[in-house]
Amino acid sequence: MATTTLAPRKTSSTKTAAAKKAPKATAAPAAGKAAKADVTSAVLTITSKNYSSWSLRGWLLARFSGLPFTEHVLPPDDPSTRAEILLLSSSIRVPSLEHDGVLVWDTLAIAEYLNEVMPNAGLLPKDARARAHCRAISGEMHSGFTALRSALPMNLRAHFPKFKVWSRAQADVQRITTIWRECLETYGGPYLFGEHRTIADAMYAPVCTRFATYDVKVDPACQAYCDLMIGQPEMQEWITAAKQEPIDIDELDVEF
Repeated sequence: MATTTLAPRKTSSTKTAAAKKAPKATAAPAAGKAAKADVTSAVLTITSKNYSSWSLRGWLLARFSGLPFTEHVLPPDDPSTRAEILLLSSSIRVPSLEHDGVLVWDTLAIAEYLNEVMPNAGLLPKDARARAHCRAISGEMHSGFTALRSALPMNLRAHFPKFKVWSRAQADVQRITTIWRECLETYGGPYLFGEHRTIADAMYAPVCTRFATYDVKVDPACQAYCDLMIGQPEMQEWITAAKQEPIDIDELDVEF
């Protein structure tokens, strides 16, 4: 379980606290028992759980990896984090992960770092071709689908039945569902690359919430995948916390 710490509201970005090392064992393990690996605590800086899809991606990656971490939450009404949520920032610096003296702030960089430090988590498929495919579709989500981001911003507290998706955003929806179908057919599901959750599932999970918020209709296979991802315990934990957030961003609380 992640521990949450709320950052004070400020008018400028807040730096994360330095990562702390857990004390090392001073005695040798008992005979016949494996020694516990020394665990270094990590700090994951995020912002609004209701509005920030990038925070959700980073948080899911950390949870899927199994790395223990503490949440450091920047208030969404902080000017810099608000600009990122509203897609007005020139760069996305949240989430960021600080671990063992290393600071990583790009979501894909966080994913690759977690894959290195937690290699048994299976964040990338074992097969080389599947790994390449996983990286490709994760990168496509990381850098693309701007029309969908603008027209269907993440808002877990809202629901807009029969929402009219404009044509450019609909093209993004069609591309995403094509990616999902190809992965599910190729690797057999239930996740995008088979039986285990990978970087790709974390990258596309916020899209599942967008489809639910804006009542986007998709084919049965894609809907089953959305239901599966939204039903994940980690997703339910995040959604529950999002609905308890006290702060609203007016620009994202209206249907447009």
